[in-house]
Amino acid sequence: MPTPGLAIRGPRSLLRQIREAMASGGPAQARLNMVVRIIAQSMVAEVCSIYLRRSTDDLELFATEGLNPSAVHNTTLKPGEGLVGEIMRLGRPLNLSDAPNNPNFSYRPETGEDPFHAFLGVPLLRGGRTIGVLVVQNRTERTYAEEEVEDLQIIAMVLAEMVAGGELFNEAELRNVELAPHKPERLKGAKFADGLAYGRAVLHESAVIPSDLLSDDAPAESLRLQKAIEALQLQLDGMLDGHGLVGASYDVLETYRMFAHDRGWNRSLEEAVRSGLTAEAAVERVRSEHRARLGQARDPYLRERLHDLEDLNDRLLRHLSGDGAAVRVLPENAILIARNLGPADLLEYDRTKLKGLLLEEGSSASHAAIVARALDIPCVGRLSGLRDRVSEGDPVIVDGESGEAYLRPRADVIEAVGARMEVRAQRRAEFARLRDTPAITRDGAKVSLLMNAGLAVDLDILNDTGAEGIGLFRTEFQFMVAEELPRLDAQTALYDRVLDAAEGRPVTFRTLDLGGDKVLPYLEAEREDNPALGWRAIRMGLDRPALLRLQLRALIAASRGRELRIMFPLVASVEEFRAARALVDHEIAWAERRGRTAPGLLRVGAMIEAPALIWHLDALLPLTDFVSVGTNDLMQYLFAADRGNPRVADRYDPLSPPALRVMKAIYDACHESGTPVSVCGEMAGRPLEAFALLALGYDRLSMPPSGIGPVKRMVLSCDREAARRGVLNLLKGSAGSVRNEIETLARKLSVSI
Repeated sequence: MPTPGLAIRGPRSLLRQIREAMASGGPAQARLNMVVRIIAQSMVAEVCSIYLRRSTDDLELFATEGLNPSAVHNTTLKPGEGLVGEIMRLGRPLNLSDAPNNPNFSYRPETGEDPFHAFLGVPLLRGGRTIGVLVVQNRTERTYAEEEVEDLQIIAMVLAEMVAGGELFNEAELRNVELAPHKPERLKGAKFADGLAYGRAVLHESAVIPSDLLSDDAPAESLRLQKAIEALQLQLDGMLDGHGLVGASYDVLETYRMFAHDRGWNRSLEEAVRSGLTAEAAVERVRSEHRARLGQARDPYLRERLHDLEDLNDRLLRHLSGDGAAVRVLPENAILIARNLGPADLLEYDRTKLKGLLLEEGSSASHAAIVARALDIPCVGRLSGLRDRVSEGDPVIVDGESGEAYLRPRADVIEAVGARMEVRAQRRAEFARLRDTPAITRDGAKVSLLMNAGLAVDLDILNDTGAEGIGLFRTEFQFMVAEELPRLDAQTALYDRVLDAAEGRPVTFRTLDLGGDKVLPYLEAEREDNPALGWRAIRMGLDRPALLRLQLRALIAASRGRELRIMFPLVASVEEFRAARALVDHEIAWAERRGRTAPGLLRVGAMIEAPALIWHLDALLPLTDFVSVGTNDLMQYLFAADRGNPRVADRYDPLSPPALRVMKAIYDACHESGTPVSVCGEMAGRPLEAFALLALGYDRLSMPPSGIGPVKRMVLSCDREAARRGVLNLLKGSAGSVRNEIETLARKLSVSI
């Protein structure tokens, strides 16, 4: 029969006693000794001990009631060593009736713990990290009751906050206690956006840190908690009904809603409040339990659920603080740290202060990565465990050249990266000098370098890049950052501004490429098992012609007698293009009947992204004025590998014989029919890939602004005919990739890549 303990006496009185002991003054050791004595008495335990994590990662006995006092500060355990070390490693409680017979038991004679059998240890969790362990022991063999385990966890959470908040130790005494990661770390990830940045870590939507942990009015806190949960549930329900955050996928929101309505989660929060915690402290306690339990999981699904719960807890804390919709203010030289981001999330931050981006997940073809490249923000993704290894304000280096992140880097690393940043600045100066130099190869071939755009900020740098125009304007970004469907006048105003900024240079407007992972909060969409292959892009436009016609009408109105280039995305059949072209003709006729000014020159084209079109170009090309190859989608469909899935996104290489043969076949068909063709995918903006495209015949490339300088330098150093001979020979090989061979060829020809 379990001995009656804390579960009956109630934790609130005990927590108040601990607070009073902390506030009593005197040396930290004396106060800590008083704390373990109070806990032991309240738990009817013969031993209570506190171990804290040192900067060496060892656990050191800091205070004890019941063990040999001389063991304090002399007994240490490594992570995983003994029962205490096992609790630190796993981050969860350990409840044993006969501890000495457990295989993980580590006997330390200096402690004098021989006669004690019953053992209960819980981790001191701070931000998901174990900073210490709290242990109670009894001589009698018994298993501690569930209520006792739960209440000891509450005490451990309060102790963790006191230690970390400086209530127990002063700064000098804390210098060797590991409260947060402090050692330099180097994480290997994936390159999402080129560049280097050094600054201070800012956690995306970081949690609201509770200032008050204890409450004397449990009913009032329970009411606050319930109201916040209801507000959260309504918000999430609204997202699924089409009135929530921009760009969040249906699946994620549905998972959020499931957790928000989960009885177990709600019950855990309620029980924590009834034990004497504030609503905010209850959320932190439940958060730490989830982190400790799921953070060790190898199953990626379980770890993904942890991230969902993290976001849910953050949202609930913001509702409790009344700050649910607040926008973060960035410090200077901010490095944003996030699990993942949607394109609209990134746009909410001040571009002048945001210098870099580090992500736990994502892929180089994700929309967050595309926006980062468009804004010229260095970005590294797929950094496993990033958010648990970095704290707000930590110095951080983003190395978008090598796909690495340096957390709390050493001085010599900072110096080395500073030197590299200086070299990059010199290269930028070189690119700036080349801005007005025509992109002509050494053997006289003219290459048109255009810019991909979609953001208002892109228009401000168009002249600085030296681009000959905008080869791809992503019109959906205006829709994704709006709270409601942009009206005709708003769309017209944007397109008019784009054409004005181009100052007569060509601009190709891609009609709405929505659906898939680009979901609008105000546009109802059904859940799809495979959204990348589902109802998106031109399919959505043709099924909802009013939406597409509204956009076409705005484009025609904005042209005001100027050249208008319209391109339809993800055309998979000739019939789709015919239907879309008919809508353009209909809107032109509508404008002319009302005496509106028609475009001075109208060009209508298609994006080649669906492999089916490759074998039907003979029927499609005569109907088009131009085509553009969207290599991002084309490659993922060609290789049946989701470019947004990190598990398979790297399973193919666009510099492989199959991919290059497809690109050559498209170019040859366009060349034979006299149809202008360009490449507007990510391949066009990377010098090595662009070198291969030139060799295949392409002379019109559209890319992120940051790619124009490096690609132009490559073009100026390239002998196109020599490149053509070398690359065509590589198409005959059976290798999965010829990247190394193409790079060797480029260096042999003295091409700047």
